[in-house]
Amino acid sequence: MSVKRWKTLERSKLSSAALERVRARARQEVEEVSLKALREELEITQSELSHSADMTQSELSRVESRNDHLTSTLRRYVEALGGDLEITAVIGKRRIKLGKV
Repeated sequence: MSVKRWKTLERSKLSSAALERVRARARQEVEEVSLKALREELEITQSELSHSADMTQSELSRVESRNDHLTSTLRRYVEALGGDLEITAVIGKRRIKLGKV
């Protein structure tokens, strides 16, 4: 499958319906999963992750069940999974990647 830049597609003679299908597909590619689901997908136990994140297992369990998190806690959790935390603000049609907070 060839990869094309969005600007190239947008400037092409795609119908509005075709452009909407492209936009819909792009939206689908952004996954939304819970912290627990992400950990389970990576086949990591709470005990293993809590050790890497320097938390107790019960503290990690509480983190996974919360709906509101401190950025520092999320960063610690994601880094213990081997990832990096990125925060993006969406304002109107703009997507702005925020620097370290």
